[in-house]
Order: sequence, then structure tokens, then C-alpha cells
Amino acid sequence: MASDIITHTRFFGSNPVKEGEHYLGQWTLRFIIATLSITPLRQLTGWNWLAKHRRTLGLFAFGYLMLHWLTYALLDVQLDWGELVKDLAKRPYIMVGMAALLCMIPLALTSTRNSIRRLGGRRWNRLHTLIYPIAILGVIHYWMAVKKDITDPLIYAIVVATLLGWRVVRWRSRHGTPSTPVSA
Repeated sequence: MASDIITHTRFFGSNPVKEGEHYLGQWTLRFIIATLSITPLRQLTGWNWLAKHRRTLGLFAFGYLMLHWLTYALLDVQLDWGELVKDLAKRPYIMVGMAALLCMIPLALTSTRNSIRRLGGRRWNRLHTLIYPIAILGVIHYWMAVKKDITDPLIYAIVVATLLGWRVVRWRSRHGTPSTPVSA
């Protein structure tokens, strides 16, 4: 992507801070979706080599999320914590985004082999299922932040719903659905 300074393209428009926030937020969602896509792709194609890239994609998602938040905190509210509190009260989508950020921190902190060993595979896997509500919160955050055209948030919502729906269907096919008593 070209920048304003080098090619005079006005990529970041008249409000570069907001555009930068949106750009980084969209890449955060893209990396979350890429991370969630690994399992279905492996199951459909047998490409098990993809598994080793899931952690990297998740860390990229966290990195972009932190850049997204730092752009907001440093450039938008300029570390004015009073302004941040006002923004949280005035714009609920920021609270939703903050919830996703808080949920993502333990995932990033426990993304090492050492953490897997310390926590044990089962507890580590349980903790890392936080990626599902994080993805949902990310889409909700984006949807609420958009003023008019909801096309992009809708596309992200459909993709996330499809990826999470895939997991539900696979889980049900492995575990079966609970039997219901037949009425007389």
C-alpha cells in the first residue's frame, strides 16, 4: 500500500488516525480468521503442516490488536485516561473491543511451548478456546463502530460464523446429539 507522503495517494484520508485504527483493526480480524481457518483447512485437505503456523498467526493477530489499541490510546485519546473513560461510557463498542483485548492477553502470554508444558495440554487447550469469544467480540466491536455501511462487518461475521459453525458441526458429529425421550 502506498502512503500519502511518498505518492500523494491519500490512503489514510482526512483523518489518518481513525483510518490507521480501522486498518489495524481489520488486519487483526483477518489474522484471527486465518488462525481459526487452520483447523477446518487441515480437516478438509489433510494439510497437517498448517498446524505449526497457527501460533504465529495468533501472535500476529495479537500484535495487530496491540497496534490497533496503541494507535487509539496514543494518537486518538493521547493517553488522557479521563478521555478514555469518557470514550468508554460514550462508545460501548470500545468496551467490547477492550474485552476482546483483555481476553487475548493470556493467549499471547501462554503461546510458548514452555507454557503448554507448564499448564498441561488440556488446560492450555481450554484456555485457548478464548479465541472463539474473541473472534465474536471482534466482529461485534467492528459492527458497532461502523456508522453506515455494514458490508465489511457483515462479511467478517459470516466468515466467523461459518468457522465456528464448522466446529459445532464437527463436535456434534463426533459426540452425537443428546437423545430426546420419545413422547407417547
